[in-house]
Amino acid sequence: MREITFAKAVNEALAEELRRDQNVFLLGEDVAEAGTPFKVLSGLVEEFGTERIIDTPISEAGFTGIAVGAAMTGSRPVVDLMFGDFLTLVMDQLVNQAAKIHYMSGGKLKVPMVLRTNLGATRRSGAQHSQSLHAWLAHIPGLKLALPSSPSDAKGLLKTAIRDDNPVVIIEDKLMYQAKGMVPDDEYLVPFGKANILRDGKDLTLIGTSSMVQVAVEASDLLKEHGISSDVIDPRTLVPLDEETLVESAKKTGHIIIIDEGHQNFGVTAELAGRISEKAFYHLDAPVQRMGAMDVPVPFSPVLEDLTVHTSKDVAERAKSLLKGEI
Repeated sequence: MREITFAKAVNEALAEELRRDQNVFLLGEDVAEAGTPFKVLSGLVEEFGTERIIDTPISEAGFTGIAVGAAMTGSRPVVDLMFGDFLTLVMDQLVNQAAKIHYMSGGKLKVPMVLRTNLGATRRSGAQHSQSLHAWLAHIPGLKLALPSSPSDAKGLLKTAIRDDNPVVIIEDKLMYQAKGMVPDDEYLVPFGKANILRDGKDLTLIGTSSMVQVAVEASDLLKEHGISSDVIDPRTLVPLDEETLVESAKKTGHIIIIDEGHQNFGVTAELAGRISEKAFYHLDAPVQRMGAMDVPVPFSPVLEDLTVHTSKDVAERAKSLLKGEI
């Protein structure tokens, strides 16, 4: 095991898969010499050249469409979408083409492509570069969706995605690229549909996605100081979803809080709350609590922007109120 950054873990995953399979290639804006604005891809073009690390024009719809066609004809493209907000520009290619071709062809065609992008506010990037739109994609049959929350998962989930025969979207939190964590030295994969239990408790279940996993962990530590023990669960993938782990934890603790950086209305928190309520209703001691981002465009003002996303203190206070029966 060694400690590396989230960005380095992503870089290693791509390099290893590019070496392993000549059908893998990477394309997107500023992915070659620039290594993306976040420098996640630095060094890849020097090893693999511009035939496999391809800088594209500023045409997200165009290069995503190229990836769909390449995947249908034997390649395994990895699309780098500079900001998750630009999903608005590729929804036809992703939703109407990549997600449906396997079904529309009666199983004769596959689309083994990966689209990497990011989410997250509090980076002072304004309303058009700070959104968390992953709930849109979880709604589309035919797409798989992964949300890594640590360097080890970032590497293992990306390698799994590249080897999958279905279109996979991996969304990383842009504030986590310099976060460090332990990553195995040897080859490994992280399976889709298997949640990660980071804390084991009996009073409360905290379910976090992406950047909110760390918020849940920190909230759990705060609550421990008050004698409250909590399960902390990272689903890792929303599609496929490890529903069983979430439901079993709900049956054990009877109190659930779900934290997600997407907008709360009609979002991930609602879907997970619904799944748990359907399968564990008679084990719940209180309504499932949802903590999503504020339902406003992300402000550019730092003071206002910080108010839109929940903190570990917010989660801990909600948990204490929940356990006191005040909610």
